[in-house]
Amino acid sequence: MAIPSSDKKYSYADYLTWSEGERIELIAGQVYNMSPAPSRLHQQVLGELFTAFSVFLKDKECKVFFAPFDVRLLTENKNDAAIDNVVQPDLSVICDRKKLDDRGCNGAPDLIVEVLSPSSAKMDRWNKYQLYEKAGVKEYWLVDPANESVEIYLLTDVGYKLQGIFTKEDTVSVQSLPGLELDLSHIFE
Repeated sequence: MAIPSSDKKYSYADYLTWSEGERIELIAGQVYNMSPAPSRLHQQVLGELFTAFSVFLKDKECKVFFAPFDVRLLTENKNDAAIDNVVQPDLSVICDRKKLDDRGCNGAPDLIVEVLSPSSAKMDRWNKYQLYEKAGVKEYWLVDPANESVEIYLLTDVGYKLQGIFTKEDTVSVQSLPGLELDLSHIFE
């Protein structure tokens, strides 16, 4: 199937009928095409992050998943035809196993990491930021491989609050996963 029209609103039920080869996200029923494929640097940084999270979470309740992995947001008491937010974050950490099903994650992950690409920066910084905040994602990271930095946002009663912007020289604590500290010099090798 061709990329769906951008002038119509779609649901998760529509999304399930589209070709598996196309990487598409839905935000408020609007279609966003995720191509082209990420750069080598994007994938290298994502790989380092996934490895660090995966090693830490071995034999723990929380699990980490990398894209493509469907995360359905704002789904409370909705059937597939009423769900209009489906994203594929670069990394998702889910600690409530009841949110996991054979189709991905149904509900807000505890932590989402998006690795910025020139083609996705605006989407990640604005559309997804607002969606993740509204959906109740507790911790949101924006990782910038080009500038070797990580922006960390923590959810408060009034929305996201910037915890800080960290660089290759820093070690960061993962608030959603007590005990996990990441030396960013290893992430940005």
